Amino acid sequence: MFTAIQNWVRLAGEPAVVRRAIIMTVIVGSILIGINQAPAIVRGHLTRLRVAQICLTLIVPYMVSTISSVAARNDRR
Repeated sequence: MFTAIQNWVRLAGEPAVVRRAIIMTVIVGSILIGINQAPAIVRGHLTRLRVAQICLTLIVPYMVSTISSVAARNDRR
């Protein structure tokens, strides 16, 4: 079990996986932030809670991209 986790973490840290996840985060995260937070950003209503929501909005596409990339690499083996 521990070896499987180590292998997953190793694959998740590969430069190609990280690069793809960052690209997806910038694209998808920006769209989601625009959809969900644009009115508050434009009005200048950035509370701590809203900043936390923005951070979570960026983490989600990064994780989805990373998990799917690692799964695809594992399937090719």
